[in-house]
Amino acid sequence: MERENMVKSVSRALDIIKLISWKKGGLGVTEIANQMDINKSSVYRILSTLVQYGYVEQDKGTERYKLGYQFLEVSSRLLESLDIRTEAKPFLQELEKETNEVIHLVVYDQGEVVYIEKLDGNEALRMHSKVGKRAPMHCTSVGKAILAYLPADSVQEILERKGLPVHTVKTITDKNVLAEELAEVKKKGIALDLEENENGITCIAVPIFDHLGKVAAAVSISGPTIRMNETRLVELQPRMIEIGKQISARLGFLS
Repeated sequence: MERENMVKSVSRALDIIKLISWKKGGLGVTEIANQMDINKSSVYRILSTLVQYGYVEQDKGTERYKLGYQFLEVSSRLLESLDIRTEAKPFLQELEKETNEVIHLVVYDQGEVVYIEKLDGNEALRMHSKVGKRAPMHCTSVGKAILAYLPADSVQEILERKGLPVHTVKTITDKNVLAEELAEVKKKGIALDLEENENGITCIAVPIFDHLGKVAAAVSISGPTIRMNETRLVELQPRMIEIGKQISARLGFLS
């Protein structure tokens, strides 16, 4: 019975925390008791314990209770401990299962993208990409998905340092043309590589954002152009945007 009461108290404490978190100005003991249908003395005891540990604080002027700063410390540790590859993996596996194509996850580093995950799909496809390898940003869908959300001065610095080297006859080599495309990427939330990095390979990518709202990575689907035609790219767009939002949410991004 004692253990049962302890579990019940923990459950009530968590319910109180959730209630308080939804009210910007906080809640009073009576309001909490009425909403949870428990007596005020029980609410007060739980609140007193939460205040003692810093998870709740009381406004001396209004006597209302609101979340304490201890939550900031705990949440910051959680966010810092999140690993993009680990958090994204289940979603990448979903895409692989749904499309049977190659799925990439990349991060930005020093003016390039670095592949940190690659799922090969069920269809045979030879690509240069592999985990740990670097790739240019201007001619890859993942690179453009990240470039579009970087500050303008950062993009300028990358292009000046890296240039726009030709990889195929379809590689964009004009800064103005690339700038126009990046504006479209930011508008639509989708980036494409139409045989710009490798002949015969078409890719579609979306950005991933961290808890600070900064672009942290990108995920893509790659396949032979014969399969990744215009119709299929249009069909994939909503799903890709959804996946990008889901992974971003796992990293603490609030859209």
